[in-house]
Amino acid sequence: MFPESRWLVPLAVLALLFSSTGCLPVPTATLPPSPSPTPKAGLRPITLAFGGDVMLGRLVNSAILQRGPRYPWGDVLPLLQDADLALVNLECTIAESGEPFVPPRVFYFRAHPKAIEVLTLAGVDYVTLANNHALDFQAPALLETIRHLDEHGIAHAGAGANLAEASQPAMLEAGGIKVGVVAFADHFREYQATEDTPGTNVISISTKEQYFGRVKESIQAAREAGADLVVFSIHWGPNMRQAPSSEFVAFAHAVMDAGADIFHGHSAHLFQGIEIYNGKPILYDTGDLIDDYYVDPQLRNDQQLLFLLTATSQGVERIELIPLWISYMQVNRATGAAFDEIAERIRTLSAEMGTEIEQEGDRLVIEVGK
Repeated sequence: MFPESRWLVPLAVLALLFSSTGCLPVPTATLPPSPSPTPKAGLRPITLAFGGDVMLGRLVNSAILQRGPRYPWGDVLPLLQDADLALVNLECTIAESGEPFVPPRVFYFRAHPKAIEVLTLAGVDYVTLANNHALDFQAPALLETIRHLDEHGIAHAGAGANLAEASQPAMLEAGGIKVGVVAFADHFREYQATEDTPGTNVISISTKEQYFGRVKESIQAAREAGADLVVFSIHWGPNMRQAPSSEFVAFAHAVMDAGADIFHGHSAHLFQGIEIYNGKPILYDTGDLIDDYYVDPQLRNDQQLLFLLTATSQGVERIELIPLWISYMQVNRATGAAFDEIAERIRTLSAEMGTEIEQEGDRLVIEVGK
């Protein structure tokens, strides 16, 4: 997410809403593509829940402290709890330590350590830390965030005490299926980890070997660590874009050709179309899941999706999309006109990528094998 002040909620305005409503509103050698995983017989399919940005700072932080860790999840909580694995982008630090990054940023996102309960309550298994808010309060807050995650058994990737740590894949397991996650961001460069300083795993969006070699190395490392499925997670691109650029599409295709099984994009604050590329899903942008942001009346960034992927050790078989609505720092399932608007938008955006979406009751469905 590139910060733009016109897209995010002025705190004074939301504070007024609260009071009036009473509601809490490096070059590398060329590597061959990673081999496909060996099928595992007799294992049941698992469900992976993917969400976009989870921002627990600012007014969301106030809501958590006043109303408890359940509040931000609304009626979406059971969907996350029922999934075998839940994966999101953590768009803030969870810390008391640290000072604001210099030079100054327009927005700084930090949540109280109690906010970790929001993640544990929902059964979040993994968070991406490669994003443009992980170093908002500099290295101490990032390292404290990592400590809180480790203490609560929440896996993470994309940031660390140095570049080696930030580049490591996270390993998850459910139903006997091992899932490896590698994470990158394309901004901010100032937040990038080095050989001896903390930060995020930053990369250029390019398929040139001098840049893309790191992507192939990461996917291969996850596979060598035992992953049956490899998730490539990236925080990329500018705010409020409804479709990826041709450059981004080429990059995503190269990632899948390099051996990734699932592409998990985020940053735009809007969901983008879904492409099934050579039988594997590319979620170009998964939008937001929890936030306190200003709502654009045309782009409707309060209308979002939860992505439920059913997979075996051989890959994703089915995608179910749950339309969501964010209001007053709480996410709930969308109904009525909001549901219809979200359904029409994701159908149109995905159709442009050759993907057909059907409706089954209160869910939108993509049969990946079809």
